[in-house]
Amino acid sequence: MTGTDQKTQFEQGGVAFGPNVTGITKVLAGIERVGNKLPHPFYLFAIIAALVAVVSAFVAMTGATTTDPATGETLQVQSLLSGEGLVYALTSAIDNFVSFPPLGLIITVMLGIGLAERVGLLSVFMRGAVLAAPKQLVTIVVVVISIMGNLASDSAMVIIPPLAAVAFMVAGRHPLVGFGASYAAVTAGFSANVIPAGTDVLLSGISTSAAQIVDPEAVVTPVSNYFFMAASTIIIAVAITLTTGFVEKRLGTYEGDATADSEPLTTAERKGLRNTAIVLVLYIAVLVAAVLPAGSPLRGEEGAILRSPFMSSIPVFLMLLFLLAGVTFGITAKTLTNAKQVPEMMAESVKELVPFIVVIFTAAQAIAWFGWTNLGLVIASSGADFLETTNLNGVWGLLIFSLFVTIPGLLISSGSALWTLLAPIFVPMFMLAGVDPAATQAAFRITDSATNTLVPMNPMIPVVLGLMQRFAPKAGLGTLFSLILPFTLVIWAVWLVQFLVWGLLGLPVGPGHSIML
Repeated sequence: MTGTDQKTQFEQGGVAFGPNVTGITKVLAGIERVGNKLPHPFYLFAIIAALVAVVSAFVAMTGATTTDPATGETLQVQSLLSGEGLVYALTSAIDNFVSFPPLGLIITVMLGIGLAERVGLLSVFMRGAVLAAPKQLVTIVVVVISIMGNLASDSAMVIIPPLAAVAFMVAGRHPLVGFGASYAAVTAGFSANVIPAGTDVLLSGISTSAAQIVDPEAVVTPVSNYFFMAASTIIIAVAITLTTGFVEKRLGTYEGDATADSEPLTTAERKGLRNTAIVLVLYIAVLVAAVLPAGSPLRGEEGAILRSPFMSSIPVFLMLLFLLAGVTFGITAKTLTNAKQVPEMMAESVKELVPFIVVIFTAAQAIAWFGWTNLGLVIASSGADFLETTNLNGVWGLLIFSLFVTIPGLLISSGSALWTLLAPIFVPMFMLAGVDPAATQAAFRITDSATNTLVPMNPMIPVVLGLMQRFAPKAGLGTLFSLILPFTLVIWAVWLVQFLVWGLLGLPVGPGHSIML
């Protein structure tokens, strides 16, 4: 491909994807039209709560019963459209809201992550790692850092891809390949990481609420998927790295101009990263020393670690980790100049959660009503019976469920909102078939994460498109999706295969959690 040919393609917005862009754009436009007709998640869960009330009244009239798997007791479906149901709905509303597990968990962790982000620690770490990578390792370094970017939540989408593009240019390669690989890794690999992040905390809280429909003592911890997701980080990184070769052949040699922040780290930033690393090593050493002794108060009964105060306190330990890291970096790099800034930055990070908190109010009511009426157990037991008759009650059933997530996943951009919707149905259903709720959560996370790049309602897309246009000024939405589609399909396929192999080998998805209970 000549430089003239490529510039023409840039001007047309095709970037070597010419014939394919139109079809993809039409499909995505159709999905966007359907998705835009969905109500705001607040109203969505309010509608679901109303449906639960109506359905509970109808099913209660039929005299339907189910069996409590924890006690063996026969339970009748209770109607919310009754005097007793009305009293329950009114008197429990506040408790349903404030005791909803994800609420306290995500606020707690975000206090730390928000500070670390605002003092510049996360962006400086990512910029330094990407730009300092040797040319022969630039791809794998860019991809690994991009996958781990979920520590910075959605901001990683605008921080890392432009830096990845510059890193590829420095290495003499096409910047759009770096941009596409990085963006796909950030979005499609959103759930994978070697460090537990806010996503782990949020989803585990939702899973716990759903699992307690069947077993009131059930707990899904923020590290319940750690083994699987940590391994996924490496496996997906290798898959994306290998895919860059295919994408690069289609793009050819880059001939345009580009501008991006490729300045090396300052002395203060480097010193900040060094001091932060030292503090984090000391912090982890103190934690290990506190948990290691058999008689530690952080251990559970008979010295257990999996069911212990330590595991229950992981969100607090994560918050402290990010607080220490943020304060250390901020003081060293001079982005924190007085103590007053710390609580102010923490408050700013919580402000970003206000939309989430508003949605949680109706979501908490819907889930609580679902449990109180016993509809959750009726649906779960019926689904479990179906799984048993079809012999799809293990890893194969989870694979089908993971593929099913594609349909609502392309219409509901919020992974937490989607899991809040699906978990009360599928977690109990699979639990009654002997499947660990942590495994059901992992199956959900695979498709929800892998299809992130294809969700047209993602509010970050206009920003990402603008950043990409630094390197392809005439590129459009179709260009972006065509660029990342090969990465997305590879990530999704590899992840599903990994899950299948993981399940067939009986490997644990996290500490104390495997595919089957």
